[in-house]
Amino acid sequence: MNATSSKLRLSILDFIHIYKESDAKESLQNTTEMVQLADRLGYTRYWFTEHHNAPNLMSTSPDMLSMHAAAHSKRIRVGSGGIMLPNHSPLKVMENFTLLEGLYPGRVDLGIGRASGADGWTMWALLRSRELLAKNDFPEQLDDLLSFFERNFKETHPFSHINPAGDTSMIPQMYMLGSSEGGLQFALEKGLGFVFAAHLSPHLAIPILRAYKSDFKPSPFLDEPKSMLATIVITAETEEEARYLAGPAELLWARMSTGSKNLTFPTLEEAQNHSYTLEEEAAKVRNKERFVIGSTEKVADKLYKTAKASLVDEIIIADFYPNQDSRLRGHGLLAKELGLYQ
Repeated sequence: MNATSSKLRLSILDFIHIYKESDAKESLQNTTEMVQLADRLGYTRYWFTEHHNAPNLMSTSPDMLSMHAAAHSKRIRVGSGGIMLPNHSPLKVMENFTLLEGLYPGRVDLGIGRASGADGWTMWALLRSRELLAKNDFPEQLDDLLSFFERNFKETHPFSHINPAGDTSMIPQMYMLGSSEGGLQFALEKGLGFVFAAHLSPHLAIPILRAYKSDFKPSPFLDEPKSMLATIVITAETEEEARYLAGPAELLWARMSTGSKNLTFPTLEEAQNHSYTLEEEAAKVRNKERFVIGSTEKVADKLYKTAKASLVDEIIIADFYPNQDSRLRGHGLLAKELGLYQ
């Protein structure tokens, strides 16, 4: 480890994968164990995704999971990566995260997503309204959310007489999520932190994150720019072992990229024995930049260089390890290599 790479902060984005031959309860127990380890290892934050109608993912409610994570840890920040705002009432999001910030002051993050992340039927079930399905009102939703936090609706606004419990000292640290210029523009317009999903759009990550850093203007929520890059990281003591552990994630992403309906997380044996179709092999090659795979020393060097190029000082790892043992080991090795703990 060198002195400069030790300045890099690491965080974790948990999808709560339900592995084959496992179940939802065990996956949640795995997450509790992982949060506690990340807390001890010196990771900066532990975030949860939001997915619905995804039988192999248990991360349906980032706010509830953040509450659980905070209760089972001591110092690590917790939050959403993210709350998919089109699925929610801005008032209810504000109330839930005010509550979290009040209970765990200085440890709560609200990452905000612009997409629903759900199919039309599922979104209808979430919203209880067919009419809202075709309505793109995210800008209005975001304005309402921020105004609820700041208690600064204009007198003429219909929500101006709603007085939520708590006060402006209970505002979490807020981030806009993005995988395109759309998320960037909202982060800049509102003066929020920004997290770019490099595992979704790897080739856009560096130019967009650099644009955020150069164009940011202070806001009531943030004095200076705060950005992160999210990517899939799989590491082990040797290059060979890391490549083996990455097999299931690479196969899963190849399937997702080719429209397969088989989106269960493959086992190590399944991935090792799988015969890729030509279409899957092409997808695997295209997906290469979504991953950082290799020995811990090699991965640490790659993350440091990526952070430097994108002007971030924090990487959030999208967790796609194939089982609990490999994820505990991998995150531990990387924390040691980057000097997150002494």
